[in-house]
Amino acid sequence: MLQIYTIQISVAHQLRLTQDPRYLDTTVKSGDKIFAPTWKMVMGVKGGRTTEEEYTQQYYDMMRASYRQNTEGWNDILALDEIILACYCKPDSFCHRYLLKDMLVKCGAEYSGEVRRVEDLASRNF
Repeated sequence: MLQIYTIQISVAHQLRLTQDPRYLDTTVKSGDKIFAPTWKMVMGVKGGRTTEEEYTQQYYDMMRASYRQNTEGWNDILALDEIILACYCKPDSFCHRYLLKDMLVKCGAEYSGEVRRVEDLASRNF
């Protein structure tokens, strides 16, 4: 079963995880476009022009289309043992990495938490 971890990109850099094969940058700026939101979505929610509810609906709609267009990429992720979903947003803030995590959990994955420091890695056998 796929184990999902989430991480803020700045923490991933500090812990030298950005080259780890389990690391998946999900951002529009530098990430895998299969899972990234659009700039319009990001700037809309950051600028207060888009509510979190509207963003969530837009992202879910976008990911449904992504799944239809990129089924193999989604299945590749779901076939892994572990993945670390990364984004620039602060931990526990509204962020699409948590929305994506929720979608993957609905597909049978298990969420194992946010990686915040080296101790988190040791306790999770990274």
